[in-house]
Amino acid sequence: MSATQPIDWRTLPAAIWRGRTGTLRPVPHPDPVRLEDLLGIDTQKQKIIQNTERFLSGQPCNHVLLWGSRGTGKSSIVKALLNRYASKGLRVIEVDKDDLHDLPEIVDDIRDRAQRFIIYCDDLSFEDGENQYKHLKSVLEGSLELPPENVRIYATSNRRHLLPEYMKDNAQSQVVDGELHHGDAVEEKISLADRFGLGLSFYPISEPQYFDIVDHLFGEVKDREHLHIRARRFSIEKGVRSGRTARQFYNQFVGEF
Repeated sequence: MSATQPIDWRTLPAAIWRGRTGTLRPVPHPDPVRLEDLLGIDTQKQKIIQNTERFLSGQPCNHVLLWGSRGTGKSSIVKALLNRYASKGLRVIEVDKDDLHDLPEIVDDIRDRAQRFIIYCDDLSFEDGENQYKHLKSVLEGSLELPPENVRIYATSNRRHLLPEYMKDNAQSQVVDGELHHGDAVEEKISLADRFGLGLSFYPISEPQYFDIVDHLFGEVKDREHLHIRARRFSIEKGVRSGRTARQFYNQFVGEF
């Protein structure tokens, strides 16, 4: 079945690829998060906005890998880009890692369209023995045919190099049953991440940054000291300070302050 048969890309902003049925499921109402709602990642926002605007205007631009700590806004920033630029022709297709073998077919169906497409892969990483990443390479850099000018890959990951790395990868000598050409094996692991021209790192936020996000979410709450005490306690119980933690704190306690 054609990947875009049920999709009117002139009006629809996004879709999700369903590999089992080989179809795109329309997303008429994406997550409404805005770039202005994402605090503490101004540098990352500036760089990805610049790259996306270059993409929309037909200028040279890069595929993007957003990597780092969980809950720091990697996925939200891609959703927010769609909300800002959908009216300018930006479209997003979300593809699960397990469905990357369908990527060439998906791209074939959109390469000649007027819209500009971000293929969005969330939480992208691969374990030993998985080879789905090989399907990314033809889209990232082309094969016999040049990669489509109106398609870019934006992926998020907790791993910088996407593939697992081990201490033995740094070994200077090889065991008897090890990789004969050890350097080639290591190069294969890091070459995929190298194909993303723009890499943006996301780190855990400081407590003041965490409180800034909490304040932004809670608006006009007057007793900031009490709010921050409760927010600190919540982050300690969660074991992490992040934008996601602040949102979860808001969801649980909104209306109590």
